[in-house]
Amino acid sequence: MTPLEAEIAKMIAEDGPISLERYMTFAALHQRHGYYRTRLPIGARGDFVTAPEIHQMFGEMVGLWAAEMWRLIGAPGHLNLIELGPGRGTLMSDVLRAARIVPEFRRALNVHLIEASELLIEEQRRALEEHEVDATWHQDIESLPFGPAIVLANEFFDALPVRHYIKGREGWHERLIGLDAEGRLSFGLAPGAETMLNAEAQEGTILEIGLAAQRVMSRLADHIVQNSGAALIIDYGYVAKRAGETLQGVRGHDYADPLAAPGEVDLSAHVDFAALAKAARASGADVFGPITQGLFLSRLGIAQRAEVLKRKADSAQAASIDAALARLALPGPSAGAQASMADLFKVLSVTSPGVATPPGFESHAARSGS
Repeated sequence: MTPLEAEIAKMIAEDGPISLERYMTFAALHQRHGYYRTRLPIGARGDFVTAPEIHQMFGEMVGLWAAEMWRLIGAPGHLNLIELGPGRGTLMSDVLRAARIVPEFRRALNVHLIEASELLIEEQRRALEEHEVDATWHQDIESLPFGPAIVLANEFFDALPVRHYIKGREGWHERLIGLDAEGRLSFGLAPGAETMLNAEAQEGTILEIGLAAQRVMSRLADHIVQNSGAALIIDYGYVAKRAGETLQGVRGHDYADPLAAPGEVDLSAHVDFAALAKAARASGADVFGPITQGLFLSRLGIAQRAEVLKRKADSAQAASIDAALARLALPGPSAGAQASMADLFKVLSVTSPGVATPPGFESHAARSGS
């Protein structure tokens, strides 16, 4: 039993079962034993790998996207470049490197990073040293700086907690976490039905609702509408609301029981992009997408960037570039039997009202601000 599991079990024994949302919050951010407080989760030695860690091309495309969005919102002399959950700082480092192509954009930037982990903050500081940038760190989005902003969120929303509801004979019951006969964490149901849920479904159907993600999106959209700017959200998830659960635990690049070792397992759930879009529109923002990551990166020119990089590469480096391109942007299996991110990951853009279509969202990915 992990120290956090023991602490949660004691709390449940004293006060009763807790929601999945509360459990996931404890598991991720508990002050002493939370997953993101105690370890470096990203990379070969961590539990998972994100797109910026696969190859610099990903961050370069995002950087050029940000530079063009700066131009579309009027090229303000000061721009807050904000990243939510910056990981090891790899994405921001690549974005800043790409920004040098547009010197006026680079000079306008004030970098802000939303990060709760002191361990990751140190990694981010090291990653940004070469750029000689004065970055500011914030614990949460409530302290977002005033002024025009471009917000980047890559694999941020999937880590936010969710709630589960299961359809019973008398209605929908929230899925809670209690203790089994041996005192270990286990799933159960609240005895009373939820009066606010009345969706028609077969008995046993599970609804997964990300209220925390919707609250964050509302806050971001409010900020963008009031200050002008845009947000780019990249994450794995689904376009239309659907029944079923997607909660998963990952440890050492393999799946793990979400209840087995809280504080030592990465917990996540697929992002409900329809709910995020709805929350953003409710705040008055314009919404573009979602589209697949493969389509987004292809429209930005990642294949052409790969060809440029290969001109100065040896055969092994060229093969690595091709493998990275396949995993990031080409649908279907990629090199080494690793799943492609091209279709699984979706991209959504939120802008202040009246901004022109963001790069990558042309054609069928038209404005959906109504």
